[in-house]
Amino acid sequence: MTVLPYEEALANFDPVLGLEVHVELNTASKMFCGCSTEFGAPPNTQTCPTCLGLPGSLPVVNARAVESAIRIGLALNCSIAPWCRFARKNYFYPDMPKNYQISQYDEPIAFDGWTEVEVDGETYRIGIERAHMEEDTGKSLHVGGATGRIHGAAYSLLDYNRSGVPLIEIVTKPIEGTGAKAPEVARAYVTMLRDLLRALDVSDVRMEQGSLRCDANVSLRPSPDAEFGTRTETKNVNSLRSVERSIRYEITRQAAVLTGGGTITQETRHWHEDTGETTPGRSKETAEDYRYFPEPDLVPVAPDAAWVEELRATLPEPPVARLKRVSAEWGFTELELRDVVAAGAVDLIDRTVAAGTTPQAARKWWLSEVARRANETGVELADAGISPEQVAEIQALVDDKTINDKLARQVFDGVFAGEGSPADVVKARGLAVVSDEGALGAAVDAAIQANPDVADKIKSGKVQAAGALIGAVMKEMRGQADAGRVRELILEKLG
Repeated sequence: MTVLPYEEALANFDPVLGLEVHVELNTASKMFCGCSTEFGAPPNTQTCPTCLGLPGSLPVVNARAVESAIRIGLALNCSIAPWCRFARKNYFYPDMPKNYQISQYDEPIAFDGWTEVEVDGETYRIGIERAHMEEDTGKSLHVGGATGRIHGAAYSLLDYNRSGVPLIEIVTKPIEGTGAKAPEVARAYVTMLRDLLRALDVSDVRMEQGSLRCDANVSLRPSPDAEFGTRTETKNVNSLRSVERSIRYEITRQAAVLTGGGTITQETRHWHEDTGETTPGRSKETAEDYRYFPEPDLVPVAPDAAWVEELRATLPEPPVARLKRVSAEWGFTELELRDVVAAGAVDLIDRTVAAGTTPQAARKWWLSEVARRANETGVELADAGISPEQVAEIQALVDDKTINDKLARQVFDGVFAGEGSPADVVKARGLAVVSDEGALGAAVDAAIQANPDVADKIKSGKVQAAGALIGAVMKEMRGQADAGRVRELILEKLG
C-alpha cells in the first residue's frame, strides 16, 4: 500500500488522535453474574444463563466493578456522576450471545477528566472524555485460514468464557498539538495508563492476554486551525510498541491518500504486526446505528458522595508526580531517565528497587538483558518473562559475590527459559563463583608461568598489565571467579 515518508506527511498535515482503551477488571466474577473471570480456563466452562443471554436470565451489577470504575475515574481527574445508568448497545456479533452489549452511553459513571504524560522532556495534557462500565464480548477463533482472521477460514469456534467480564472503557478527548510526536505521545499515554491501573490494583493490564486493549483513532487535517479530518479506528492494538507503530503507519497511509486526491473512509482497520500495516475492517457505525436505550433490567447506579471521597483517599501517587519523585530519588541523568521512560520501565525499576536493589543496578538490567530479550521476542519489557523481584534477586547474588556480572547473564537466560528462580538456575547450572583459594591460586600460578613477559611488566610497576593475566585466569575458570580477588592474588604473587 502506498504511504508517504513520515517527515513529508507531517510537513503537509496535522494529526489528531483519539484513544479508546478497554480495561478488563480483575474482579473474581463477571460484570453481571457470578461466573469466574479466571484467564485460560477450557472454552465455555465459565458461563451461565446470564452471560449466555438465555431467556429469563437477569443481570446484577458487580459492586467491586463499580468501585474500580470510580477509582479509575478519580485517578484520571474525572467528575463522578451522582447518578448514572446502563444502556443496551444493539448490534449483531457471533461473540455477543444476547445480540446487545450492556454498556453506558450518555450517562457514564466518570466524565470530563484529564491526565498528563511526558515525552522527551515535554509535558502533554490529555483530556479524558469519559470512563464507562460495560461487559466484554466472547472470543472467536477462526480455523483453517492463513491469517487467523475470518476471511479464508474454514470454520469458526466461539468461546464465551470472556463474555460478561467487567470492562472499563477510557475514551480521550481529541488529542491535538502533538505534531510529529503523535505516535510517541500515544504510546506514553497507554504506558502511563497501564502503570496507573496496576498501581490502582484494578487490572493485571496484560496486553498480550487482552486485559488492556487500545483502539487508536487517527485523522489528518491540513493545518492546526482547520476542521478535523475523517478518522479511522485501528482496533484492538495489544502492545505498546504496536500503538506507536500503527499510528505512525496510519498517518503515512492517510497522508498518501489525501496527497493523491483521494478521500479517507470512516472505518475500522486491523493492525498486522508482521507487515507493519493496517487493512480495512468495516464501515464505522455512528451512535444512532447502535440504537441505544436504557437497560430495563438494571437499576441506576448512584454512588454516595461520602463513599466516593473514601475511595479518593485510596488513590496512588499521580504518574507525573511519581516520575518527578523517583527521578530525584534515583539520581539518574536526564538522558538515563529519558531512556527509562521511553522503554516503559519506570514502574519496573521502581518495583525492583522496592525489592532491595539499587536504582542503577535495576536500570542496567532492565535496559540491557531484559530489553534484549524483549526485542528478540517482540514483547514489552513487562512481558519478557521475568519479574522485578527476580531481577533484584539476581543483583543480590552479584552483590554477595555468589556470581559475577558475566555469570548473571547466564542466570537471566535460565530464568527466561523457565528453569526456576535465580537461585535454582545458579545451582542447576553450577554457576556459582569459585571461592576455593587453592584453586584460584593454582590458576593464577599457571597464568603467570604461561605469560612471563606480562609478569615481568607487572613486577617493574606496570600494574595495568595485570588485565591480561586476569583474563587468562577468568578463561581458565570459565568466568566463575571473582575478578577483583584474582587481581589481588596476581599482585600479591608478583610483589
